Amino acid sequence: MSHPAAHPRRTATLLACAAAAALVLGLVGVVPARAQSTGPDDHASPHAKAIATMQRMTLREKVGQLFVPYVYGDSATTQDPQAVAQNQALYGVDNAAQLVEKYHPGGIIYYTWSGNLNNPKQIAELSNGIQEAAMSQRVPVPLLVSTDQEQGVVTRIGSPATQFPGNMALGATRSTDAAHTAAAITGRELRAMGINQDFAPVADVNVNPRNPVIGVRSFGSDPQLVADMTAAAVSGYQGAAGIAATAKHFPGHGDTSIDTHEDLATNHHTLAEWKQIDLPPFEAAIDQGIDSIMTAHVLLPAVDDSGVPATLSKPVLTGWLRHRLHFRGVIVTDSLGMGAVRAKWGDDQVPVMALNAGADLLLKPPKMDVAFDAVMDAVRSGEVAKHRLNSAVVRILELKYENGVFADPFVDVSQVDERVGTPQTYQTAQEITDDSVTLLKNEQGLLPVDPDTVGDVLVTGWGVGTTSRLQGAIADRGVSVDRFWTGSPSESTIEAAVAEARQHDLTVVTSGGAWEDPSQQRLVHALEDADVPFVVVAVSDPYDIAYFPGVPAYLATYSYGADSMESAARALFGEISPSGKLPVTIPMADNPDEVLYPFGSGLSYAP
Repeated sequence: MSHPAAHPRRTATLLACAAAAALVLGLVGVVPARAQSTGPDDHASPHAKAIATMQRMTLREKVGQLFVPYVYGDSATTQDPQAVAQNQALYGVDNAAQLVEKYHPGGIIYYTWSGNLNNPKQIAELSNGIQEAAMSQRVPVPLLVSTDQEQGVVTRIGSPATQFPGNMALGATRSTDAAHTAAAITGRELRAMGINQDFAPVADVNVNPRNPVIGVRSFGSDPQLVADMTAAAVSGYQGAAGIAATAKHFPGHGDTSIDTHEDLATNHHTLAEWKQIDLPPFEAAIDQGIDSIMTAHVLLPAVDDSGVPATLSKPVLTGWLRHRLHFRGVIVTDSLGMGAVRAKWGDDQVPVMALNAGADLLLKPPKMDVAFDAVMDAVRSGEVAKHRLNSAVVRILELKYENGVFADPFVDVSQVDERVGTPQTYQTAQEITDDSVTLLKNEQGLLPVDPDTVGDVLVTGWGVGTTSRLQGAIADRGVSVDRFWTGSPSESTIEAAVAEARQHDLTVVTSGGAWEDPSQQRLVHALEDADVPFVVVAVSDPYDIAYFPGVPAYLATYSYGADSMESAARALFGEISPSGKLPVTIPMADNPDEVLYPFGSGLSYAP
């Protein structure tokens, strides 16, 4: 499969419009009435159109373009009492349409927990309603409608949308075609639902096995692999699907041990290590014409030793991302509601600092009125230069023009069922998932299991839904199978699970992040001591095997989705021979400097 060439975004138009930009980027107030009466020339470049639109905006309308809030409700004009109450508490409005009217945001982000993502048709109608409100503004400006459809462990829209197993599983396939295809299908389905920006792909290189926030969201631990897969994904989202991709989290979140949702993390790489490990995927994304890059709330002392995280760091965002890497797209912050930035800096300081650092879009301020007023005041006082505000607004508007959001902000709801989740895309997703399954250990030829000769099978371990899905997949083979979910088990639960295992001919144990859950480790050790035949299926991080290296057989699926459990069953019973190759290095648990399983490990069944 050939990939579309990198998009020539912003290069020629920036040069052609440099003189015009120099004249207008210092403007903040409203331009004369005569200039306001006409919109951009249809034949002008996206950059020129963006400048012309920006000229017509008031200060309040410009500042609004910087923000990407979330909103409660399944329609733009929801009257659901709970959603209305939640929106009133956050923004002093009832619904999304009123939020657009009040703040003129540049974008909006969807979540399941905010009631936005019930089903594809509803999502499309919500998107159309929000865009209708946006196009009814004094200066009609459509929104960047976004979500985090990374696939795998971070999937906002479930079935019937096509589900893929996530980045690390794709890394295990070693196929850039698979990464491109997964992104293209995901992007086309998002576009059909009115979502024109995906906060994906994750471009972090996960070299820290104890990373609590990236893990399987990364393509792997090898910078070149991650760079190749990132570029392929960007090509899929932007070239094939026509939506904005977002590489995250710059300058690199893959070697951290703190969850930035809770506290500030540090990337301790030297400048040379950072250039060698973290930077290549972002360089590849930029070379591929990436539309936007998301910041990380991490300290990078090698570049900025001031104690300011990258999101708020001018040396990182402007010095490196803009000037040295020549990124001309939109810089979007990670959520401004995360503990990493709120712990030390106030909700009024953070958005101003991020804007001055070089960020364009400010994602999810926890107190919208505080953040909005702070930026307004900072521009009026000169703390934020007028050209800094205007350059950010122009980039945001230019992205919307380039991607056709201005030309056609609406979607055809009647076509959603035909474009989201088809038999063909389901089959493609299953084939890619099959190719990702990695067999790291198979002592005494325990696998594959003959479904015609095996007796009773027990599925136990982590994940209520996971164990249920795997039980169902095994039962589909005509095999007698019971389920005993343990989760993070107590000692009595472990004893009961072992007793159940003794009554079955084969036990399949699902592990999910057992590297940080000693109780899951104790369950596996107890089964080892009981000397019963069992297989561990790691449905999240592949690193779990370091904490029970004595297991007789070990499969890694990198995902606990339905397709991944189907693939696990296919591998268990020999319907497929595992072909995935480990996309990370697994060190020994008690000696991180010693390698237990090197990058590229992976067994298959003898022909």
